[in-house]
Amino acid sequence: MTKFAVCIAALLSLGGCSVLDSMVYRIDIPQGNYLEQDDVDKLRVGMTEEQVIYVLGKPVAENSFDSDRWVYLYNMNPNEGKIYRKELILTFNNERLSDLSGDFAKSEQFDQPLDQ
Repeated sequence: MTKFAVCIAALLSLGGCSVLDSMVYRIDIPQGNYLEQDDVDKLRVGMTEEQVIYVLGKPVAENSFDSDRWVYLYNMNPNEGKIYRKELILTFNNERLSDLSGDFAKSEQFDQPLDQ
């Protein structure tokens, strides 16, 4: 009879773990480069790599195979709700910004170089 009581107590205590698990607070986990459209709007074709770093900062992960392609990636895994992900891909030609793509829109002034 005591073995039966121990088994019942063990099963009840394990079942309670799922209830406690839902009550535990989990922190939001942001990873990567957080960018806003206002920051991306400052980019212009022909900017040097140093100018882009000044505006956006360095990408968190560097691509060792293609140094002319920079990827800015931001992930937010919130405690509740949907996972948020944004990506910006910058392409350089001869160390000058030539194109951008991803989840951000190009500004109307992107194709106008800064020196004009």
